[in-house]
Amino acid sequence: MKIIYKSWWKVLAVLAIGFTLIAGFLFPVPALPILHETIRNLYFHVPMWIGMMSVFIISVIYSVAYLNTGKEEYDLVAVECVNTGLLFYSLGLITGMIWARFTWGEFWSGDPKQNSAAIAFLLYCAYLVLRNSIDEEQKRAKISAIYNIFAFPIMVVLIFILPRLTDSLHPGNGGNPAFGKYDLDNHMRMVFYPAMLGWSLMAVWIATIRYRIRVIEHKRNTIN
Repeated sequence: MKIIYKSWWKVLAVLAIGFTLIAGFLFPVPALPILHETIRNLYFHVPMWIGMMSVFIISVIYSVAYLNTGKEEYDLVAVECVNTGLLFYSLGLITGMIWARFTWGEFWSGDPKQNSAAIAFLLYCAYLVLRNSIDEEQKRAKISAIYNIFAFPIMVVLIFILPRLTDSLHPGNGGNPAFGKYDLDNHMRMVFYPAMLGWSLMAVWIATIRYRIRVIEHKRNTIN
């Protein structure tokens, strides 16, 4: 009972995602032109970005904490949150490309939203390259933390601000209304909100597991 009490959020993540997978394909959706049944991808595409943002925010918090305290475990949390964030980032890009294929006619059309997302993805990939290029642990952790703190707002600007300032096919950008303003009915909201919660909790869960593995590996290397 004590274990279940401590892991309530993990149980909630499993239940929310399980509900999303079942209801996302079985519950009715609005009959919309162009989108048709592809609107169901909303249950997966957007929550992947929310999950990514959740762990990226945590990574920034722990990067700041590392700079303030110098505790090595904070650096490990930050890097594993970035690793997990890149996983969800990739899933967000893939689900977006699949959706674009059926609504825009091709996987990659050079839309400002797509291009900005790709640049931001490379920005975080550079974070990992930077870490691997520095051998000295404290120097690597400090430089990585500083990079991570500056990379996050740049990513936010690239993904959420710049596409709104130019023409874009993506909903919510370039003058296009967001989904919630014109085509989300009560059935979709019933699935969409649990999906965002479930995938966000799953991202945190994966980051937690990766952190524990990283700590074990670090202790093993220290002993050897």
